[in-house]
Amino acid sequence: MAAPREYELVLMLDPQQDAPARDALAQQARGQIESAGSLKQENTWGLRKMAYEINRRTEADYRWFRFKATNDLLESLDHELKIADGVLRFRIFKVDANTPTLVPPAVAAPGPRERTDGPRDRGDRGPRGEGPRDEAPVESEPEPAAAAEPAGE
Repeated sequence: MAAPREYELVLMLDPQQDAPARDALAQQARGQIESAGSLKQENTWGLRKMAYEINRRTEADYRWFRFKATNDLLESLDHELKIADGVLRFRIFKVDANTPTLVPPAVAAPGPRERTDGPRDRGDRGPRGEGPRDEAPVESEPEPAAAAEPAGE
C-alpha cells in the first residue's frame, strides 16, 4: 500500500440548499476523510460569487479541507462527491507537505462582465454600433509595384 500523501479538497456547495443540508455534506466529507486518513485543517469560506454559472447558480458555499490520505480514500471520496446532491463542483489537489495553507481573499473582486460604474466610456471611438461607413474596405494584400508610370504628361 502506498504511503499517504497530503491533499487539499475544495467543495462548492449549492447555496439554494438550506444551511443544515450544506453542513451535513461538509460533515460527510470530513467524516470520510477522518475515517481513512488524517484531517489537518478545515475552513469554511462561506458564500462567494463564482467566476461562471454552474447549474444556473452564480454563488457557491465554499468549504476547504487539508488532509493526508491514500489512493483508496481519494477514490472513495471522489465517488461519493460525484453522486452527492448539493455539490456543484469539487476539486482535490495534491500538495507538498511544506506548502503553506490557502487563505481566501476577504472580498471577491467583480468579474470582467460586471459593471459597477454604469456605461463604459468608449473614448474617441464613439458609441457602439456606429462607425465609419463611407470608407472603402482596407485591402489585405498590397498591389505589385511593377507597372510604375512616370508622372507629368
